[in-house]
Amino acid sequence: MVVKTIEGSGPVRILIIDDEPAMHDSYRQCFVTKNDGALDAMAADLFGDDDREPKAIDAAPDFALTHAMQGLDGVSEVERALAEGNPFAVAFIDIRMPPGIDGRETAKRIRAIDPDINLVIVTGYSDFSPIEIAKVAGPADKIFYIAKPFEVDEIVQTATALGKRWQIDLELAEARATLARQVVTLEDQGRELAANESKALHMATHDSLTEAPNRLAFLRALTERARGRERFATAMLDLDRFKLVNDTLGHLAGDEMIRSVYQLLNAAVPEGGMVARLGGDEFGILFPTPGEEAAVQACELMLRRMSVTLTLVGHSVQANASIGVVVVEAEPVRDPVDVMRQADLALNEAKRAGRGLVRAFDESMDDSIKFRRRIEGGLGEAIARGELKLVYQPIVGRDALDITGFEALLRWFSPEYGAISPAMFIPIAEESNLIHDLGDWVVETALVEVQNWPGQYVSINFSPRQFRRHNFVAHLVECVQRAGVSPERIQIEITETAIFDDADRAADTLYRLRQMGFRIALDDFGTGYSSLYNIRKFALDCLKIDRSFIDGMGRERESAAIVHSIIHLGRALGLGVIAEGVETDAQVQALRLAGATHLQGYFFSRPVDADAARAMAELGQLEGKDDPGDGPAVYQGNGTDG
Repeated sequence: MVVKTIEGSGPVRILIIDDEPAMHDSYRQCFVTKNDGALDAMAADLFGDDDREPKAIDAAPDFALTHAMQGLDGVSEVERALAEGNPFAVAFIDIRMPPGIDGRETAKRIRAIDPDINLVIVTGYSDFSPIEIAKVAGPADKIFYIAKPFEVDEIVQTATALGKRWQIDLELAEARATLARQVVTLEDQGRELAANESKALHMATHDSLTEAPNRLAFLRALTERARGRERFATAMLDLDRFKLVNDTLGHLAGDEMIRSVYQLLNAAVPEGGMVARLGGDEFGILFPTPGEEAAVQACELMLRRMSVTLTLVGHSVQANASIGVVVVEAEPVRDPVDVMRQADLALNEAKRAGRGLVRAFDESMDDSIKFRRRIEGGLGEAIARGELKLVYQPIVGRDALDITGFEALLRWFSPEYGAISPAMFIPIAEESNLIHDLGDWVVETALVEVQNWPGQYVSINFSPRQFRRHNFVAHLVECVQRAGVSPERIQIEITETAIFDDADRAADTLYRLRQMGFRIALDDFGTGYSSLYNIRKFALDCLKIDRSFIDGMGRERESAAIVHSIIHLGRALGLGVIAEGVETDAQVQALRLAGATHLQGYFFSRPVDADAARAMAELGQLEGKDDPGDGPAVYQGNGTDG
């Protein structure tokens, strides 16, 4: 391997190729003259010789000469120099050197060996034009010409300049090579990062045992289909007597059975469908269907395809299952969680009817439907009766745990049914115009209360239907102006569903809200179907990580990976990140290390009533809570735990 040195401490190596001994003597005299002080004398004449501080001038380098009488000898010297790792910087070549090869051929061969050497053609004749020589020994910027007879200074200055240039060219080449290596390294790191991100995403959305889509992926697919314009079926499948297999043959046999059943189902699902493992021996299935009868037939076919005899750890086991199915119409948009609940109810009915069956959902299976209708009737009168109440949960900064805001949470205490969960009555209100009446009451009540705090903001949840209200922005502005509250003290919490149903309209709405000064938080981030590309165009202040991921951090790698990804995404986009549902000190420490900007949850305080929230706001920090390591500091006011 040929190694070229670029160290500048040694002399500049010069190769002289000429067939006349007298010319070699002339070259020797030139470079001896260089060292006898002539150049110093020239410098003294040019710059003067007085007592002033002398100007710094670059010293001419030392030269090491190698002489060759014929072109072939010069070519050999170049080969030897390269092999020794000590190449020539400059070669002076006579154009005529009989009886050997001429200077043109010599230059051509030398250039083929050493592309970096500078060639100086020395001649008193014009046998070849510079263009002819450049064609065979180029590039043109590495070929120079000196006519005989030459001057001493001409030779020395040419050698000095070309020696410097040779050194700089090699340093530049090394810098470029280093840069190229760094680029390759960065590209490798980029590919590795992309692969890791892809792997993390795959792990977050797939079951490790079967490689099937997991519950999160299934819920996202169900959400997407529920917003679509086509009828589809949602089925829940549960293996019959799976626990018996686990208990008698062991978990390895159970795992093998789960893998085999998934493969059979995946092969039998109708075209355009998907099969997901939801956990244990439960599978979720989505597929397009023209109607309920066709959906039931498709499920019965899947049952037959998977009802086979499996060989597990040397034992024959008959696979059987039950399926519950619900058909989802194109309109209206359905709550995915409610769809899964109805499919589960149908599955329970199939198991009660004798197992190995398919049952379609009907309303008679759901006692809650009647309850929901009663709830809807009572909700319309709840405001007038004074049954609604707002409670407030503090949002604290990651480091000092100072209270920066409160999330307003709606509660309903019915004389007939007691405390009714928002998860029950909010979807009911969303399906009717009651959501606007409830929303207006929440905004008005929160605007009154925020004026009692020294500086914290109040975070208010808005449903997708509220957000799509045609006068949403104007209505909010009118409310804050009437209350005399600055928009900066109002944070609007919306879900991914609200903005991604109509992304362009949502982007315009959020932009106008931000222009007015409102804060915007994207709630339950990670559970919807956000486009990481499109999310950049929305005017957001922060992302709120859904509590389900926080709860799963300590148990599931998938949840931890999602939490870290969301935090890194928020930081990359310049957004704050609020972690909801924080309940343990371990979660606090992990989230602080990961970079979450704010925390919220029972670890700090349960939701409290207005009086307790006012006291907490005045204090500014959680009472008796200087460091997360101190343990939970649930605020003990006169509030409710919600």
